[in-house]
Amino acid sequence: MYAAVRRYEGVTDPVETGRLVSEGFVPLMRQVPGFVAYYWIDAGDGVMISTSVFQDQAGAEESIRRAADFVRDNLASLLPNPPQLTTGEVVASA
Repeated sequence: MYAAVRRYEGVTDPVETGRLVSEGFVPLMRQVPGFVAYYWIDAGDGVMISTSVFQDQAGAEESIRRAADFVRDNLASLLPNPPQLTTGEVVASA
């Protein structure tokens, strides 16, 4: 499995961002081949983190492309700063 983690800082409205992610972005993630799980986390203080998990690297990379497009088209005013991106192979899970 592969995961992509994106950390967004300076989130202007966490509640609205969560709603838009839940209603618009989650369905897009479910369409990516190899989808396993997706989480959107409110870490407080204007920080939100997304974690996407896929069966293979191609799915994780597709999630990164879709996230960039979705943020650009739907969340630019709510997520004004580019995310810190971390990807890699899942080496342990429960």
